[in-house]
Amino acid sequence: MVPSFLHSSPKNLFFTGKGGVGKTTTATATAIALADSGKQVLLVNTDPASNLDEVLGLPLSAEPTRVPAVPGLFASNVDPVEAAAAYREQMVGPYRGILPEAAIRSMEEQLSGACTVEIAAFNEFATLMGNPAAGERFDHIIFDTAPTGHTLRLLSLPAAWSDFINTNTGGTSCLGPLAGLKSHQLLYENTRRSLGNAAETLVVVVSRPDMAPLAEAARASAELQELGVANQHLVINGVLQVTDPRDTVAVALQERNMKAMVGMPNALTLLPRTELPLRGTELVGVPSLRTFFSPENNLPSTVHPVPSGQLPAPLDNLLQMLESMSAGVIMTMGKGGVGKTTLAVDIATALVARGKKVHLTTTDPAAHVALTLGKAPEGMQVSRVDPEAETEAYRNEVLATVGATLDDEAQALMAEDLRSPCTEEIAVFRAFAKIIAQGTDRFVVIDTAPTGHTLLLLDASESYHREVSRSLSDIPEAVRQLLPRLKDTAFTKVFLVTLPEATPVHEAQALQTDLRRAGIEPAGWIINQSFAPLAVTDPILVQRRAREFRYIEEVVRQGLPTFLIPWQSEPTES
Repeated sequence: MVPSFLHSSPKNLFFTGKGGVGKTTTATATAIALADSGKQVLLVNTDPASNLDEVLGLPLSAEPTRVPAVPGLFASNVDPVEAAAAYREQMVGPYRGILPEAAIRSMEEQLSGACTVEIAAFNEFATLMGNPAAGERFDHIIFDTAPTGHTLRLLSLPAAWSDFINTNTGGTSCLGPLAGLKSHQLLYENTRRSLGNAAETLVVVVSRPDMAPLAEAARASAELQELGVANQHLVINGVLQVTDPRDTVAVALQERNMKAMVGMPNALTLLPRTELPLRGTELVGVPSLRTFFSPENNLPSTVHPVPSGQLPAPLDNLLQMLESMSAGVIMTMGKGGVGKTTLAVDIATALVARGKKVHLTTTDPAAHVALTLGKAPEGMQVSRVDPEAETEAYRNEVLATVGATLDDEAQALMAEDLRSPCTEEIAVFRAFAKIIAQGTDRFVVIDTAPTGHTLLLLDASESYHREVSRSLSDIPEAVRQLLPRLKDTAFTKVFLVTLPEATPVHEAQALQTDLRRAGIEPAGWIINQSFAPLAVTDPILVQRRAREFRYIEEVVRQGLPTFLIPWQSEPTES
């Protein structure tokens, strides 16, 4: 089905959605289609996990590069992590040699999180959207990855910045020193105005026909709607059309797709919608991308060689390894939609069945551990750290102390600053630290753990605290012991969960790097929902199964214990 926006597109198109749903493919196919219609098009990627270079078969940089096979198309690949590093140095550099080294390290880590990457990416959007001269030679600018609601909300309060800077001794937000943001105030205002203008901007919300991606799509859509970005279009990518009804796996997958779409959040049903079929082949290269919006799956089959070695071990081998331990902490980590919650429940249940004492918990606000588990078996304690409640308590504490001397506008800015992802991670830490401490006499299985950035941020803050006050008396013992416990590979086992696909694997590799920065070595990888061990006959699934082997091999090359779980008819939880 050809999306309606290909015939009546505004100048700016943003593509948003969970990792691995096909944002880059959809954005690139859109750019090619518009360029083929005679338009001058710029495709801009700001997703650090993107494979745009691979998709186009062209080395890209931050500067627009002409795509030879598509007259009128230019592409650029802006690495927001590199942009964030430059932004960080711009903010921290003036203080080098003035503040203590411990304070500099603390500032650097505070500017190493998701929020700083967000604002670095937003600067790229703003330069092209808020400065007409920057993009005037293009009929369309297509952005692969849209700005988040949090960033837009924070930047909607520029009037408070000057007062906040004058009255707040820190003068910082989760995006860094506010003086650095204020210099771009007019640019940001123009960008926000353009985002809310339906004649100028369309947001394409991309999802898969599964419950977790659709829930994330609904959340992102609602946040943008609240901020006045109402011109939206939903693309559901990868809907299986069974061609071999004898293939029971294919039939089950189709039924799962239909169930998810029938039960999609109501808000999504109100959006204009395009459904695209599941493709068996990897959509790489301009010729294949030109067929992306075709209803027929008429691409030639691409078969990757089956690895000469055996597939990774089944999950039961991991459970046998854990059975030899008497206690400890087990974490499942990875991006949303890869199956962390289901895996945590399965591991906890299996350990209880082996006679172990288990505490199963989650810090994921979207996770439904209790629902996935059902009735808890004897010997299992089930809990949930409520990030919303923990963050609200932390936010109130900060507003009642630091914010007490600020005026109303500055308090509004601080309140939004405290809604950042970084604030939520830190807010749940007190409860998280207490739960980790229980791993001394039982198994603690945790669905979703704090990121490596948060761990380093706390470490940097403690270092700064020691430098300034020479006292740690106000830090609870559980928090004091948290990092040493997480770094102890005999005590804590962190498993990276992924799907056998490009984006989930590459995002898990980035998470692995982040953990290692904090001195935490993962115990292994779990590849979830794989067709590789299954016998399939439907042509689409045969091709997808063949594609998986390259990503399975990529994970195995990480050199850590790797375990493989076959695709199951029940959808994965977060």
